[in-house]
Amino acid sequence: MSDRSRTQPDPAGAPRTSEVAIIGAGFGGIGMAIRLRQAGIDDFVLLEQASDIGGTWRDNHYPGCACDIPANLYSLSFAPRAAWSRRYPTQPEILDYLHDCVARFDLQPHLRLGAALQEAVFDAARGLWCLRLADGARIEARMLVLSLGQLHRPAIPAVEGLDRFAGPCFHSARWDHGVDLAGKRVAVIGTGASAIQFVPRIAEQAAQLDVYQRTPPWILPKHDPAAEPLRLRALRLVPLLRRTLRAVTYWQHEARAVGFVLAPRLMQAVERRARSHAKRQLADGDVRSAMTPEYRIGCKRILLSNDFLPALNRPNVTLLTRPIARVTPAGVCTDDGVERPADVLILATGFRASDPLGDLRIIGRDGANLAQAWRDRLPTRLGLAMPGFPNLFLLGGPNTGLGHNSVVFMLEAQIDHILHCLRRMRSRRATEIEVSARAAQRAEEGLRRRMARTVWMAGCRSWYLDATGHNTALWPGFSIGYWLRTRFTAASVYRLRDADTPRRTTDRASDDRVSPTAHAGAVPGRRD
Repeated sequence: MSDRSRTQPDPAGAPRTSEVAIIGAGFGGIGMAIRLRQAGIDDFVLLEQASDIGGTWRDNHYPGCACDIPANLYSLSFAPRAAWSRRYPTQPEILDYLHDCVARFDLQPHLRLGAALQEAVFDAARGLWCLRLADGARIEARMLVLSLGQLHRPAIPAVEGLDRFAGPCFHSARWDHGVDLAGKRVAVIGTGASAIQFVPRIAEQAAQLDVYQRTPPWILPKHDPAAEPLRLRALRLVPLLRRTLRAVTYWQHEARAVGFVLAPRLMQAVERRARSHAKRQLADGDVRSAMTPEYRIGCKRILLSNDFLPALNRPNVTLLTRPIARVTPAGVCTDDGVERPADVLILATGFRASDPLGDLRIIGRDGANLAQAWRDRLPTRLGLAMPGFPNLFLLGGPNTGLGHNSVVFMLEAQIDHILHCLRRMRSRRATEIEVSARAAQRAEEGLRRRMARTVWMAGCRSWYLDATGHNTALWPGFSIGYWLRTRFTAASVYRLRDADTPRRTTDRASDDRVSPTAHAGAVPGRRD
């Protein structure tokens, strides 16, 4: 039986065994699959619960959806594309790019759509993860890679009466294109990263658009020129030019980390730029005041837009800043008792970033539950691995997001680290690899020390923080520092075990003092 045929689970038969099972076919999962193929490892399965690939770029298809990281950086270095239509890629372009990656690297035989994971339980006796899918299929895998992301579970606000609203009501990440907004009274709750992109589009259609804001965002101008034909031709023909421009873009963004993680006072210059941007674009002084945050810029996500603030100048658009008391069947009522009628309600309220697993059952050694461990902030090492969960790695795990650079860079560093761990298991003929509790604890302590001085802990309320006020989303440092930590790993960090080796003698790597990962693709500028 070929490697590929063994990756296809049979709902009616015995479990199929693969060396690696990847959960989630977004940037992380697709990137992991590509690197496995490039490493000559063909025995893996890529499971996606939805009917299409793409992750957040499949789910978010609201009007105006686009990225706020330049295209040449928001793409995989080992799967370059030159023909981006503009500096900041749009949602259709990004989704098309991911489809192209699946086709270009022949991932289709490994991919199974509509394969929702119900539970994964680690069998310590055999060193295997036992997966059960929603359709009853079972898969066993030596290594489990979770690439679920932190921004895929919509956050629905706990507003009284929301479920009794009589008209269409949907979250921006579940946009209902069947709802005609032309001539309607539309209420939008939220002024975050999604709202600033779709509000200008729907303001052109709605008879009245009410935008309810809890906290104003800092907004900077978006330099987003369309690609010139001559530039596109040069990028297609000269790979070195692509690599050079990617490296330049990377280091331009990386330099911004100084203000985020080392000296937040330097962000004052950025605040002045944002204030000037608002002054130029907002005609009404009261609206301008309502759109000027009181917190330090960077504490919440900085947004880029050239058309959101001008949309607030339109006569059919009203910015409302009083807290929402309740939703009625006919509209939205604020705490001053005023009810404003609405035909359609759109929730631009973000995601449950601090609890991305929800009720998904991932059970490790001795019954440890990954979702509960995540909620309890069980120490991880670099957001990649947790003690108690052998042979399990996370892509886009806790504290691996960025406020200043491309998360794709972080994913590449994680992917190469996982690939190195897999190679190490193979070379030692080990059945288990598990991060040590001591290594995870030391990493967590260092992370918390660095986090305390960052701009994200300046006192604002953001989706970066969990219910207890801890930042569980972002990496408190330079992305190059994260890359170095994933590339060079001391032998004591991971413990390897053979099937017949007692657990008390797990560390077989005493001779392997420092283990650099094998691939340098994540080095800025080394690849496209």
